[in-house]
Amino acid sequence: MKQQNARGQWGGGFPLAGLKRVGQLQRTGPTSWLSADGTALEIAAYPAAQGRSVLRLRLGHTQGADYGLLPGLGEAQTLAVGESEDGWQIAINDIALRLERDPARITLSFRGRVRLRSILDEHFRGWSRLPAFAQGALRQLAAFELGPEEAVYGLGEKFGALNRRGQLIIGRNEDALGVNAERSYKNIPFAWSPQGWGLLVHTPAPVVHGVGFAPWSQRAYVLEAEDDALDLFFFAADEPAAILADYVALTGYPADVPRWSLGTWVSRAYYRTPQEVLEVAQEWRRRGLPGDVLTLDGRACWEVASRFSFIWDETRFPDPARSLAELRATGFHLCVWEYPLVSVDGPLFADFAARGWLLRDAAGNAYRYEWISPDAEEESPFGAVLTPLPVSGIVDLTHPEAYAWWRDRHAELFAIGVDVLKADFGEQVPDDAFAHNGDSGQRLHNVYALLYHRCVHEATQLGRPGEALIWARDGFIGSQRYPIQWGGDPQSDWGGLAASVRSMLGYGLSGVPYYSSDVGGFYGSRQPDAELYLRWLAHGVFSSHLRLHGIGAREPWLIEPSALVPDVCAVAAEWLRLRYRLLPYLQAVIREATRTGLPVARAMALAFPQDRVAQVFELQYLFGPSLLVRPIVEQGERASIWLPHGEEWFDVWTGQHYAGGQLIEVSVGFDRIPLFGRAGHALALGPAVTSSDALSDGALPEEVWCFGERIITVPGLPDGLGLHDLPEQVLQRHFHAGRGDHAD
Repeated sequence: MKQQNARGQWGGGFPLAGLKRVGQLQRTGPTSWLSADGTALEIAAYPAAQGRSVLRLRLGHTQGADYGLLPGLGEAQTLAVGESEDGWQIAINDIALRLERDPARITLSFRGRVRLRSILDEHFRGWSRLPAFAQGALRQLAAFELGPEEAVYGLGEKFGALNRRGQLIIGRNEDALGVNAERSYKNIPFAWSPQGWGLLVHTPAPVVHGVGFAPWSQRAYVLEAEDDALDLFFFAADEPAAILADYVALTGYPADVPRWSLGTWVSRAYYRTPQEVLEVAQEWRRRGLPGDVLTLDGRACWEVASRFSFIWDETRFPDPARSLAELRATGFHLCVWEYPLVSVDGPLFADFAARGWLLRDAAGNAYRYEWISPDAEEESPFGAVLTPLPVSGIVDLTHPEAYAWWRDRHAELFAIGVDVLKADFGEQVPDDAFAHNGDSGQRLHNVYALLYHRCVHEATQLGRPGEALIWARDGFIGSQRYPIQWGGDPQSDWGGLAASVRSMLGYGLSGVPYYSSDVGGFYGSRQPDAELYLRWLAHGVFSSHLRLHGIGAREPWLIEPSALVPDVCAVAAEWLRLRYRLLPYLQAVIREATRTGLPVARAMALAFPQDRVAQVFELQYLFGPSLLVRPIVEQGERASIWLPHGEEWFDVWTGQHYAGGQLIEVSVGFDRIPLFGRAGHALALGPAVTSSDALSDGALPEEVWCFGERIITVPGLPDGLGLHDLPEQVLQRHFHAGRGDHAD
């Protein structure tokens, strides 16, 4: 059948040659090889989680670097291959791939049921609207059929609908300067469907995804990789959780995080002097607010014109060790900011350039990155508060010596009291730059985030053994190995809050269990009012990590009160106390995440895949296995929440029992969030402390809330203990089915 290759028909707007006939199959050990229009086509299988397998289809071989994106890739497994007149059937365990000869098409099956197949969309004039597979210069295309109502999830952090159907996703990390459009900081070319398939494009380069995107084909998922080969991994399972488990088994299991990181992070852009941040820390403690981390953000400790150089601003920090000791004496851990660029006016640029430690331009000179074109008419995107960033070189983290120097240079920071680094930026690699390993900036652009995070995480492992953590903005395949990432720079309004909820859930659906947003929003024409601030804080309490941050004050006593909320700080204090009581439960959820890849906050499509109605409700989520949360993202006290089918639910605040499979409307004050306990679960709560340092491993909870009569699971109890092991002094609060109250 004729295949249309007209310019502009798809992707980058240039012709691609669709693959036609597939030649004879050959075997080399466990791998099957074919020829597709003269290009080598490889099919192999590898072990996945719980005895499953993943299938790999590789068309051509890249000349670029590998970057270690697949640390879990084991030895290839032996495939069963059957041949027929029109193609081959290739299978292992419960997963099978059928490959047709002419034109080249595939069908993916699991346990005898088709899960995914190549595009079937045909034009009236007699050609395929898009080929199943196509190649061009540094462009690879694959297109797959979507069912009439099929949803697709994943693809990293995006701020719109979690179901990507109908969207054009540009999988290129960008400084999005907000959360209001398609541009985003964290792009992961991993997608999956509740129909039982998942797909990873194994490439460091950007990938464009047209997911039922009507200008291409409303019935197809079309991906276009900007690389010299096409390398696809196919996952298949009956449950989305199993697909996520297979993905993290391949790309790396999530690392654990220290308990103190789960407490409150106190920050703003920015504290101007050591005395200012010390006064905030002392006031925080004086008011008895729970808190664990103080952040010295971008301008707080470094001199602007020369950053970044690991050198403190002597005008404000003549003795940084003494200043940090004063801050640590308040009981806070300390986070300081960095980015992987060195100012042309700083002390590192000339030396790095001479050593070849900076990305180069086409002439072989150190690339000079300009944040804004010198002849541009617009103002700096960073405004007067944050100040323009200097023309800089970009550290070439593909150079082993540069990587090691950058990693080891952090030791001096840890030696004087720094605990964690805010590894900011990382999205700046330009396409026309060149790296030490031979890759262009175009191919390095996305994966640079992983190199950067790996470097700083390794530095923290050396400086704070057993407590490694970073606070990063961008992300890519494997970012779950180097936690955590936060959600960039949301606008300080209700739309920014809603987008932050969706981006957290979308990132979790992409294999990364951790996420945080800036409580109150980062920027905007006005400061957050009391209502927005408290609703955002409530959502933050039910996120893996919690940080108060933005341009301007985010400390609760500095938020302007209103007639509805006359004492903002008192309400905020109650939320923070609840957060710390939830830490035993949250730690148990994170332990599960490190084994399974399940996110802390689980969108309905992941948590309840059999409930088709639940998938529509994209602003509510399961926090761990036991708590259903619905943040309020609009002004007012009312919100609707869907209680999923097949479950019983209890309103945590009132004790009211509800059957699943219904939409209810609830009204809550600023000290409440729509929150429901799942029948059969119990919630272990710790003491109300002001620092995680007051908690100890293996301690018994102070209180256990039992949702229903028959308890199946109690996340948060010490390992090996059940309800029957708890002593009498542990208060047990019982929520009873069939009654409209709860009893202690």
